[in-house]
Amino acid sequence: MKRILVIEDENAINDLICMNLEVAGYEPVPFFDGEEFSRHLAEQDDYDLALLDIMLPGKDGFVLLEELKEHKIPVIYLTAKGDLPSKVRGLRNGAEDYMVKPFEMLELLVRVDNVLKRFAEEDSEEIHIRDVVINEKKRTVYKNGVEIPMQPMEFDCLLVFWKYRNRVMTRDQILNILWGVDFEGESRTVDVHVGNIRKKLDFTDVIITVPRVGYRMEAGV
Repeated sequence: MKRILVIEDENAINDLICMNLEVAGYEPVPFFDGEEFSRHLAEQDDYDLALLDIMLPGKDGFVLLEELKEHKIPVIYLTAKGDLPSKVRGLRNGAEDYMVKPFEMLELLVRVDNVLKRFAEEDSEEIHIRDVVINEKKRTVYKNGVEIPMQPMEFDCLLVFWKYRNRVMTRDQILNILWGVDFEGESRTVDVHVGNIRKKLDFTDVIITVPRVGYRMEAGV
């Protein structure tokens, strides 16, 4: 069951949203104070979506958006602030949607469903290799839940190994795939990328050196 945060300080509105979410098959988790929620988020972040008011006691919704983004929780703003600067600020800062009060509950449920579907599609593109999770669309790599910074060419090289896993590939083949044309530079560039990937992800026994040929990813490790 999808868990949805409802961060709204007006009790009647919070209760109404939670009731409708529950009827629609979601698990609503209500909060009424921005500061209280911020403390909670530092300890618990297992949520699929946040419905967030802007004008809250304690920390406001603009501040909380940044904290929710750090925890990879998508946000839909539900607020009385219908002015254009607030809308632009909220959407530019990373909110998935912005709804102005009063709003129709059915419309809210449709927008909730759309955001959850979009993020489910992104999650379905994840690649799991032991304790490493790669998201091709987001271009992120996590190891044991911690994001590992990767250079663009390192990330692309990692995807090539995954696509052609369990097959031996020469350095020239790898570079030609990465560049999309015949590569005329130094083929040992691949060795640098492989060394960095192995070190960052502890993949010494995942990306295997094939002497005098190139490399092979052992996908079954």
